[in-house]
Amino acid sequence: MAEPTNEVASKERFFRYFQHEITALQESMQSLSSHSTTGGERNDAIEHILARISRLSSDVKDASSYIPPYDQRIYSEAISALSSKLQSIRASFAPRAKFAFKSGNGFTTQKNASAISLNDAAELASQQRMKVPGWESSAESSFATTPAELRSPAPERVDEGEEVKGFDGNDPVNKVLQAAQQATIRKPSFSQSTSVSISNHHGIHILLPSSAAHATSSGTLSNLSNCVVDMSVPTATGRPFAGLTLKNIKNSLIVCGHVNGAAHITNVSNSVIVVSARQYRMHESRHCDVYLQCSSRPIIEDCKGIQFAPLPKVYMIENDAQPENNWDQVDDFKWLKSEPSPNWSILSKHVEENVWRDVVPGAFGKGLDDILHAVNLPKA
Repeated sequence: MAEPTNEVASKERFFRYFQHEITALQESMQSLSSHSTTGGERNDAIEHILARISRLSSDVKDASSYIPPYDQRIYSEAISALSSKLQSIRASFAPRAKFAFKSGNGFTTQKNASAISLNDAAELASQQRMKVPGWESSAESSFATTPAELRSPAPERVDEGEEVKGFDGNDPVNKVLQAAQQATIRKPSFSQSTSVSISNHHGIHILLPSSAAHATSSGTLSNLSNCVVDMSVPTATGRPFAGLTLKNIKNSLIVCGHVNGAAHITNVSNSVIVVSARQYRMHESRHCDVYLQCSSRPIIEDCKGIQFAPLPKVYMIENDAQPENNWDQVDDFKWLKSEPSPNWSILSKHVEENVWRDVVPGAFGKGLDDILHAVNLPKA
């Protein structure tokens, strides 16, 4: 059963909010070393980060009514990883070990025992008791009521030149956040179907996996808005659609993949269509960019503002290397005059190849709005 449209939209909005907050927190943590240790400036910055982490944890709890348990666990692990990262950075600012003397009885004595604050003691006790868990969380993990990481920061070491390591793709927070992002991409397998049918969706990203290759006898997409649908993977492995129908679609990116027969497009507006087909027929559509590989002359009828461009290289397979591509030999059946039809034109500014290759499939840190914007469509 399809999820209610408003619930899907709420989940997508929360992911975008969560992603923004995690990114901002990481940037704040990365810049901690630039804060002065005089006047408590760095302590204040750490306190601010702790408060934001606590608030984000509460926001996840509040969103539990529409976020499924699996997604909640992913968000929980991301917050845990972020807290552990902050704890590591705080530890790097801690004072160096005090100089110690050996007494005559063989025991080591601290030069100034009173220099260890209550915060130090609490921190050391906590680490001994809990062993400071890493970013990995068990499947049964949940939000701690008062995490050990959310305590006042320990006294800082005055080392102005010290740097905090940056956050890269191998950072555990980024890994968990990437898993959260992937959870927002729908990957229906159509394991019990011989055809693909996707309809009645708003504001979601659908990516057909290679396991859907057996369902390409035909395809139908209808009643979609503000969506990204990518069907290129299963049709690139020698199993193209026999035929494909798109109808009643607006403000969406549709990567159709390969079609052995005809691609029929009806009542599509303000969208981007990417397709390789033997025949291309477009009816009653407005203001669309069409990236096309077609061995026959494309046909439009009752259309306006259609722009054509050749199929991006990233979607080409061996058969597409043939020189016969009539993407710009368009016949307008409602324009029978000798001069060129005003209803279609050549797209002057193409979307860059790296966008098709890296962003459209769902690059790390790129949500639905980012993909739509990258192909020159309005955000969802």
